[in-house]
Amino acid sequence: MALLDLLGVHSQREVSRARHRTTAAMRAQAELQGRHLGGRPPYGYRLADAGPHPNRAHAAWGRRLHRLEPDPATAPHVRWIFEQRLAGRSVANIARALNNNGVPCPSSADPARNPHRSGRQWMLTTVAAILANPRYTGRQVWNRQRTDRDALPDKGTFDRHHEIQRWSASTDWVISREIAHTPLVSEERFVAVQAIHTAPTPADGIPRCYVLAGVICCGVCGRIMDSHWVHDRPAYRCRHGNTSTRPTSSRRQKTFYVREDHLLDRIRHDRGLHRRHPALRSPDRKSWPPTYAPTT
Repeated sequence: MALLDLLGVHSQREVSRARHRTTAAMRAQAELQGRHLGGRPPYGYRLADAGPHPNRAHAAWGRRLHRLEPDPATAPHVRWIFEQRLAGRSVANIARALNNNGVPCPSSADPARNPHRSGRQWMLTTVAAILANPRYTGRQVWNRQRTDRDALPDKGTFDRHHEIQRWSASTDWVISREIAHTPLVSEERFVAVQAIHTAPTPADGIPRCYVLAGVICCGVCGRIMDSHWVHDRPAYRCRHGNTSTRPTSSRRQKTFYVREDHLLDRIRHDRGLHRRHPALRSPDRKSWPPTYAPTT
């Protein structure tokens, strides 16, 4: 039994060493060579042949290198997105314009590589992801996403089939030192777009505190309400459709406000009755709460 345990430890150590060597090699290939290490090309690019594989064994198997090149059908849309963002248009406004103009979204333009997506229309997160992707500057980027193996909730053990993709911190990204493919936007303009995402600071310089930020939903449209400081007190508002890809409806109230202190009073009252307030987002973040239209 002790021998089996020892062999298991040595096996795990060898797996860890192999994983470390592979990761170090991929990091060097991305940073020093600007090599495309696989995966779906970002919207606006397509894969092109870059010659035979430098490894003789892989070349003997018929494997070849690939590089990114601008896609004539989608690259102009990426340039337009960056231009409109620099012109001051919001992400929601850009997404609505793309939908209104009938521009295919990434999953619709490349359905073979996106079978898990509906491909119906542009979303805010799609436009925001394009604006935040440094690969459009012509530099190769690796390790923006990682694969984690979470423990199963019922067993408390890790399973290789229970994997999830998560975004890595920007400090863990590996960016090529030289330009690896044709850029769709200059580095100066890309940095300028990132500065637009900076959160605005109050004119008086006093930080604001919102207790219910990100957990209050609008019962009219189902969206998370925005934190908003009004009349020297925290409140929440929903501008139905103004910050989404769907056009606003003239029958809806243009802007809806609700005070934080009023919401907290109602939540305390509901807690005393041992029930969850319907304005709060569901804890599992997969389903929206019942319709709730608070009154001012």
